[in-house]
Amino acid sequence: MKPGGAYSRDSRYITTRITADGRDGFPVEPGRYRLVVSRACPWASRAVIVRRLLGLERALPMAIAGPTHDERSWTFDLDPGGRDPVLGIERLQEAYFAREPGYERGITVPAIVDVPTGRVVTNDFPQITIDMSAEWEPYHREGAPALYPPASRPEIDAVNEVVYKDVNNGVYRAGFAGSQKSYADAYRQLFDRLDWLSQRLERSRYLVGDTITEADVRLFTTLVRFDAVYHGHFKCNRQKLSEMPVLWAYARDLFQTPGFGDTVDFDHIKRHYYLVHRDINPTGIVPAGPDLSDWLGSHDRAALGGRPFGTGTPPGPTAPEEAVPAGHTPLTV
Repeated sequence: MKPGGAYSRDSRYITTRITADGRDGFPVEPGRYRLVVSRACPWASRAVIVRRLLGLERALPMAIAGPTHDERSWTFDLDPGGRDPVLGIERLQEAYFAREPGYERGITVPAIVDVPTGRVVTNDFPQITIDMSAEWEPYHREGAPALYPPASRPEIDAVNEVVYKDVNNGVYRAGFAGSQKSYADAYRQLFDRLDWLSQRLERSRYLVGDTITEADVRLFTTLVRFDAVYHGHFKCNRQKLSEMPVLWAYARDLFQTPGFGDTVDFDHIKRHYYLVHRDINPTGIVPAGPDLSDWLGSHDRAALGGRPFGTGTPPGPTAPEEAVPAGHTPLTV
């Protein structure tokens, strides 16, 4: 928390990279690493979506932590015996401590763990998805989309910067504000940016160019949580997403695109925010709503043109072991 009550995210990440040339000591090597995520977390959800769109499931296996955590770390309570079957650990904290004993920064997801050593390689979530596109390319599926095409990178980066500041992190700045002024500032910046995005998307199906890019992935993971969590829990309540016509149609278009909605677990999302943030929600009551069936409603965005996957193809069906449980998303109700 900054002076005056403004929320400040701890951004001291482990910035080691896994690269094609291995210049940081960790070369791209299929099967060597394990991507640890929680479906509850918007930053981890980016990695889940990009991994699926690019077809990296076999090259970069995934561990799914439960939706809640305590002050120590995320746990593998979804797995038999409460241990990840590959890493053999109960808490993600163990992989961080293997890298740096007594690690004192945030134990966050997504994190990529080096399986042979059991040590975290990186938790630098913005770079993780960029490297999936740029460094893991030899292991992309046939027909994988270009989510970070070189010619569009300056524009993608510019959009990502303002979306992160005002929207992705903006909802947290509102929700965790420690003063009325800091809340009001975050609230204003959030909705000003959402209005700007609505204008940008009114005549364009996607944020940059006529195909899905990294920019759409990053905005989607906030929008998909908006009505379920941020509108009420974080007091981002000028309007619901479902009351902002352009953004609501845009979000539904992406949700219904293979690789997006089929990774979303609304049950985990709601349980995480409403159970973990007891300073905001001391009763721990998880809301029953909102109605999720509207996510499957008509969006009419195809009339704007564009090709979701460019010259590529949609990803295939989700592997059974990675499917979102029935009832946790309208796609499996």
